[in-house]
Amino acid sequence: MKSFPPSPAADLSRRRFVQGVALGGAAAGLGLLRPSNVWALTSPGHPTVLSGTDFALDVVEVPVNYTGKTRPAVTINGGIPGPILRWKEGSTVTLRVTNRLRHMPTSIHWHGIIVPAGMDGVPGLSFDGIAPGETFAYRFKVRQSGTYWYHSHSGFLEQTGLYGPLVIEPSGPDRYPADRDYVVLLSDWTDENPERVYAKLKKQSDYYNFAQPTVPDFFRDVREKGLGHALAMRKMWNEMRMNPTDLGDVSGYTYTYLMNGAAPAGNWTGIFKPGEKIRLRFINGSSSTIFDVRIPGLKMTVTAADGQDVQPVPVDEFRISVAETYDVVVEPQDERAYTLFAQSIDRSGHARGTLAPRQGMSAEVPAMDPRVWLGMRDMMGVMSRADHASDPHAMPGMDHAAMDHAAMDHAAMDHAAMDHAPMDHGDMVGMAVAPVPVVRHARTEYGPGVDMHVDMPRTNLDDPGSGLRDNGRRVLTYADLHTIGGPLDAREPSREIELHLTGNMERFIWSFDGVKFSDAKPIHFNAGERLRIVLVNDTMMNHPIHLHGMWSELENPDGRFQVRKHTINVQPAQRIAYAVSADNPGRWAYHCHMLYHMEAGMFREVVVS
Repeated sequence: MKSFPPSPAADLSRRRFVQGVALGGAAAGLGLLRPSNVWALTSPGHPTVLSGTDFALDVVEVPVNYTGKTRPAVTINGGIPGPILRWKEGSTVTLRVTNRLRHMPTSIHWHGIIVPAGMDGVPGLSFDGIAPGETFAYRFKVRQSGTYWYHSHSGFLEQTGLYGPLVIEPSGPDRYPADRDYVVLLSDWTDENPERVYAKLKKQSDYYNFAQPTVPDFFRDVREKGLGHALAMRKMWNEMRMNPTDLGDVSGYTYTYLMNGAAPAGNWTGIFKPGEKIRLRFINGSSSTIFDVRIPGLKMTVTAADGQDVQPVPVDEFRISVAETYDVVVEPQDERAYTLFAQSIDRSGHARGTLAPRQGMSAEVPAMDPRVWLGMRDMMGVMSRADHASDPHAMPGMDHAAMDHAAMDHAAMDHAAMDHAPMDHGDMVGMAVAPVPVVRHARTEYGPGVDMHVDMPRTNLDDPGSGLRDNGRRVLTYADLHTIGGPLDAREPSREIELHLTGNMERFIWSFDGVKFSDAKPIHFNAGERLRIVLVNDTMMNHPIHLHGMWSELENPDGRFQVRKHTINVQPAQRIAYAVSADNPGRWAYHCHMLYHMEAGMFREVVVS
């Protein structure tokens, strides 16, 4: 049974989580920061910057206070986030990571960095982990440039503060030079032990969701659509075990949202002079939060996605999923403050900072947008009737629960023979919907670990996602992103692997093809081959999928190269495809970057040999 809404006292406590305290963060004066290679910064409150080719990093526990209560955090060199590491493309870096925790092994993964398998930092796959008191030396050549980040791949340490930014300078001229350059790392903090958060989700997956449909919502639907329709909607959601407000697993009820380690009340500030060109390197280093980012009063120009330069895209707002990075350029002309505003996808809280001509200034913090319920396109994908496209609360035109796909032998099918005809399955009012690709559900998807199947997934990339559609602002979509230079490998994929993102919301089980990691066999890539990965999201939640060791080159619905990324967010009921060149031998992690989804089973091993 759902917990009762919080009492007024609990709600006051929740608001303190949302805003945080002005002086939160890691304790100062710990004497843990190395004096060498430290860059001075133009504004206080920024992470320490370490540059060069040789780095000493300590994993250490320190006390932090974001909510008025002191809690332990696990950090790199005593700060949240850890220091900004600045590398140079073409150089060889050595990073000596010492585990100063007393009873816990640790690790660091260099997210999005193409490294030899033994340097990837995933315990159990690429190395044994770093035992307490031991030092592990990562050493590899830097073959790329741009904005990336690093984080632990051990248990829930990432949630407790073990992450930091990574900036790699290009070996040649900067394509988009700027007068000032700031990292803006977004993250989520909870005073709770992450093990306890996970245990709560396993017992009651909607424990942190205090925005579920209410009796007033029902009567509103009765007024607007009639009693029969309102009852039918509730019946559908109940039978399908769906919740139209399931936008995130963990909310602002326990999370404080951080910008460069500062809670909203702390107001991280970047300084500028009017007329300057400022590059903001946004990194979503959170464990479980998708953010919608805007700067009221300033147009942003997106210049890079996941570290790779793209054709410039002017936008008012962008959604950044967990583990993604975006570079944007802004050019404030007035001597005034501007608010950097990043609201969580479920609208339960926000991170906030300021761009200003001098320290101490602030601008109005906008109210969060209203929470928008998931619509039929998020639950069922492509609808075949116009009223489904125009009405987000419309009933589905088919009984998916009654469809029998158990006889399909997913493993034996030849996916290379699938037809990838041009198509665009956005909501098209009054128009016929183009044929959808054949969807093949594995036998393993029919069991207690899977509560939903999407048979008509949408394939369009021009949907900004639930809560951002038609909001009056110019919102970035994947369809806007075009990596400069095209694909790294011009070969057409010779093989196709189709995987379904699956789960049981009620039991908080997550998987690929209905098989959780502990029961799954590795996926094999043949060394040197060019292959296509097709992902079909059979759930109502977004899943940022990260393949270690290789680039994921996203294709548009016509099968043409779109954008190169290390993390691809797959929206609810969406089918996406991307090409991969299996050019990096070894054992690699492949997983959803929602930390609790990964822990619950949405993880596979990829072997390139």
